[in-house]
Amino acid sequence: MNNKLKVLVSGTGFAGQGHADAFRAAGADIVGIVGRTPSVVSEVAKKKGIPYFGTDWQQALEDCKPDIVTIATPGGAHYEPIKQAIAFGCHVFSDKPLTAEGETALELYKLAQDKNLKTAFASSFRYMPHIQHAKRLVANGEIGEPTEVECMSHFNLERDIPFGWSHRKEDGGGRLNNNFTHMMSIVTSVIGEKILSIIGEVRDDLGKAPIVEGVHNFKTRRDFIPKDLNDPSLKWGESNVEWSYTVLAQLESPIASKPVSVLFKHGGLNPKFHENHIVFYGTKGAIFIEGHYGMGPLYVWDNKTWKTLDLPQDIVDNQPKVDGDTERNWHYLVREFVNDIKGEKVAYYQSFKEGSLYQQLIDLIRENNNWTDVSHLQ
Repeated sequence: MNNKLKVLVSGTGFAGQGHADAFRAAGADIVGIVGRTPSVVSEVAKKKGIPYFGTDWQQALEDCKPDIVTIATPGGAHYEPIKQAIAFGCHVFSDKPLTAEGETALELYKLAQDKNLKTAFASSFRYMPHIQHAKRLVANGEIGEPTEVECMSHFNLERDIPFGWSHRKEDGGGRLNNNFTHMMSIVTSVIGEKILSIIGEVRDDLGKAPIVEGVHNFKTRRDFIPKDLNDPSLKWGESNVEWSYTVLAQLESPIASKPVSVLFKHGGLNPKFHENHIVFYGTKGAIFIEGHYGMGPLYVWDNKTWKTLDLPQDIVDNQPKVDGDTERNWHYLVREFVNDIKGEKVAYYQSFKEGSLYQQLIDLIRENNNWTDVSHLQ
């Protein structure tokens, strides 16, 4: 008798296939996959050895009777499938953003709570090994009381990536949904989960992008950039989301007597000059991690100089043995989620509580109404 947890996947792209791999690695049974395009979902199901496939989500729920659903489509397509899955009694693992707006994200959180269902929100770069090391160092007093955090990243994304969900607010696009969610998760994992206050501004530096047919996988969209951008027959779509943002936040820390100040600075289209980085400052020192998501190496300020620290072996040993930061972090969170559903004791992981909170924060930041007019001052 097969007692494995049964998982139904929504989405056939990079995330859908990655989620399926992660749940299989955690010992679950992938019983079905649903996508928009019949030929694509059929091809992916065959490639991944998934027995059931289709384009009707509600029918798939009834046919597959899953214990868990995993949502791996763009954020604008999350609301209805998640709501249907909750009504069906499924635990839900969702990639970020939870939905395209705070109101619907909060609704889903409450619905899952009411049915006592487990949920997981995959702002999962908090599981990067050097971030876990920084969390341990801060908790052990390496920098004294944390006072400030600085997160700097410039991605230099190609401006002519084909028009799609990432360009549209209603589809879950924008850098806040797809970068800030990870950054806030990273910082809260180290400093503390309680967000006290926030202020920010956003900017659309892009304007438009070429419309190209045939893009099904987010990871390969660069391959579809038109060779001739001056072709008069080329059609263009208008962006309505931010490609750069600056956010200030204050977090509560259990080991700090005052709120910790956090700066998030991200330019999606801007080139970097120095290395992207995350820095945790405190009353006695600092921790510097290279890379926009804390890829490493990690340095500590010690005796008036920066010193490199190697990863502790137990953190290394606890990492899933898969290639790719994104994939490894999915595997880590899925492992925690599955073990929790089985009734095993696990560390705290982010759920729809954070997914709904982050979406409400993004709504506030996007209002961009925090400016004080000083033009009249002399």
